[in-house]
Amino acid sequence: MYLPRKIRQFVPWFSESPEESLEKAYQAALMIKLIEDEYFEQQPIQQKNSSYSDEVFSYFEQEVNRNLRIVGDNLKKFKESRSFLRWAAQDYPRNQYFKNTDLIIEKLNVAEDIISTYEKLESGKNIKQPPKEQQQKLSNIANQERSSKPRTISDQTSVLPRSLLRTLNRIKREVEKSSDAEEEVIRNFRSSRDKTAISIRFLLILIIVPLLTHQITKNFIIAPIAEHYFVQEDQQVLFINRDFREEALQELQHFEETLRFEEILGMQPEMSEAEMEEKVREKAREIAEYYRYRSLNAIENIIADICSVIAFTIIIYRSREEIAVLKSFIDEFVYGLSDSAKAFIIILSTDIFVGYHSPHGWEVILEQISRHFGLPENREFNFIFIATFPVILDTIFKYWIFRYLNRISPSAVATYRNMNE
Repeated sequence: MYLPRKIRQFVPWFSESPEESLEKAYQAALMIKLIEDEYFEQQPIQQKNSSYSDEVFSYFEQEVNRNLRIVGDNLKKFKESRSFLRWAAQDYPRNQYFKNTDLIIEKLNVAEDIISTYEKLESGKNIKQPPKEQQQKLSNIANQERSSKPRTISDQTSVLPRSLLRTLNRIKREVEKSSDAEEEVIRNFRSSRDKTAISIRFLLILIIVPLLTHQITKNFIIAPIAEHYFVQEDQQVLFINRDFREEALQELQHFEETLRFEEILGMQPEMSEAEMEEKVREKAREIAEYYRYRSLNAIENIIADICSVIAFTIIIYRSREEIAVLKSFIDEFVYGLSDSAKAFIIILSTDIFVGYHSPHGWEVILEQISRHFGLPENREFNFIFIATFPVILDTIFKYWIFRYLNRISPSAVATYRNMNE
């Protein structure tokens, strides 16, 4: 059963306020501008302005067309519903009214500029607003939103309850029979599926290939060479650093003292000095063999890690298209989270890496890195690193929140500040 055509035409007017429609058009225009800046060097999204493959460019083209449809539909909805719902608006102070008006005009200009640019490209007129001028306009709008934070009509109480409006909108989408809508859903699903598959495959390659390179080079190439030069010969350098030597001496001394202690308590029969010396000598050989293995393992780790870094670099260099798709996938995933989830992840990350208890974690990490590469532990370096590096990370976090997140998702920043307090 379908709603009458005339009723369905009025459903969008009731389901969203004019300012909500304009905000959707503005966000879609910003998404197109973001794709231009990130992947096409602030140029229109065309094949001639990129070096991507047909598959990757087709994905970008689908994203732009989808956002252009969102901009066009919501601009039309804004212009039609604003006059229809004017009686539902409340009276506002004069200064608040002009702030809202200026913001609406700026958002309209940005959305209409994007529409005009790609309409001219479609008609063969390669005219585009200078990127710097448009970027300045976007920056001015973001600054206005951060400074004034005006209350738009979408924030006010409407005549109809919002839950009822959302229900009407959902019913409209479910009962309206449109081949274009179905094709768009299928097209978006295929694009999202391909993007997810490419991103997951690329992430697995980034993880598995360096690990396999490390294990293969270490066990089958480096280990035989290292054992040939360090095990079969009577090498004079047994320990790779002084910490290994001190640990070996302490372990041997502890073993000898344990034997004498057990002998005094009668836990084992009395031994002559020759027997005691023979046991100590046998234990010394075991300790020497163990620390020889640790020294060889450290050398093997250094060379194998270098090979892994080279393999990782080659993958990154040869996979620029996959990196672009992965970045888009991560952006969509992160920005798809709720504001509370974003704030929770930010707080969790900052507390782990730069929080009150983070120095203990950094100390453990530095000790494990030293053991992995066979380096002597340097307490002074550890203290200096712990005193400076978390501070640098904290500064980067705050700058990212102020410079980037505050422009993309100001509500997430507000939620983060409230949760942090």
